[in-house]
Amino acid sequence: MSERNIIPIGLWQSPSQRPAVPPPSTEPTAGEGSPRDQLHRPLRDLRISVTDRCNFRCSYCMPKEVFDRNYPFLPQQQLLSFEEITRLARIFVDLGVQKIRLTGGEPLLRKNIEQLIEMLASLPGHGGKPLDLTLTTNGSLLAKKARSMRDAGLQRVTVSLDAMDDAVFRRMNDVDFPVADVLEGIEAARLAGLGPIKVNMVVKRGTNDQEILPMAEYFRNHFGSGVVLRFIEYMDVGATNGWRMDEVLPSAQVLALINARHPLRALEASQPGETAERWAYEDGRGEVGFISSVTQAFCRDCNRARLSTEGRLFLCLFAGQGEDLRSLLREPDAQGQLCNDDQIAAAVAHIWRRRSDRYSELRSQLPPDANAPGHTGRRRVEMSYIGG
Repeated sequence: MSERNIIPIGLWQSPSQRPAVPPPSTEPTAGEGSPRDQLHRPLRDLRISVTDRCNFRCSYCMPKEVFDRNYPFLPQQQLLSFEEITRLARIFVDLGVQKIRLTGGEPLLRKNIEQLIEMLASLPGHGGKPLDLTLTTNGSLLAKKARSMRDAGLQRVTVSLDAMDDAVFRRMNDVDFPVADVLEGIEAARLAGLGPIKVNMVVKRGTNDQEILPMAEYFRNHFGSGVVLRFIEYMDVGATNGWRMDEVLPSAQVLALINARHPLRALEASQPGETAERWAYEDGRGEVGFISSVTQAFCRDCNRARLSTEGRLFLCLFAGQGEDLRSLLREPDAQGQLCNDDQIAAAVAHIWRRRSDRYSELRSQLPPDANAPGHTGRRRVEMSYIGG
């Protein structure tokens, strides 16, 4: 573990400069249109992390040797309140966001999460379209929470599950959590109407690649089109998971493996900026998806922003720093005035217009030790801090 470049949450908590609030005439305010970034990408998708805590310790996200009982997680007073989250969400929707996904950590650990869901579900969508409100979970608490979240207004869930074999799954989550309980949560979500459900499997060569076909078989046979299984390439997010390229199994190989057993045909993307390539089983028993951030970067269509649990705005999953929007909510300006919604909208639009992130496309040009101890280059934020 000493070889990893461990970045504590404290780095992201450290004081940062208050984002600039442009003069009213220079940036669109809420309701005046969607900003475009330097690569002409619109802002359409907002991921909101509601907690930095998780009850799993998956090695590719929150390895136990780093995130132990002494790890400095954020104190409650630093988290955005539900009212602050909802206010920011409303501003983002007015700027063009059509989809909000709640993430973590594990979002179901946030107390009274149903209250936040209800508040967000009441927001009017952009341009008269209904707001798409979803949530990503490890499934450990889903059996208990599925119905109450659906009643609060949640529309869909995505569940992380990396193996069907119980021993492999317990080893990967590293807290001895059984796969049967996650499957119970998926079934509860189906019965509650939180579908179509997506199940994400991170494939790590030499760890769980033997589970690809068992996962595909289980979900096509038990759920058909009710569950979309998606295979995700193991990504170099953050600096604590010990990522190595030789542990990446390219999606093309996963596709070939499944196609040899069950023939597949390509499907069109369901919406602009979709991360997964969609493939349907030829026999009509559902579909699978492939998220290939490492081997087939999709930066050119990325329309996502990420809001951390204490209000920092990140423009890329591989970002090195975020913009402190919480200061605009809580701290008065030089004249002693708090920002109104139009001022915050102008600040967000200004931040987005400066965006030029395309890390995955540039990955091959970066030095292999870019996150090694002592390297002076950009450090990347942890996935557990801003969600996947």
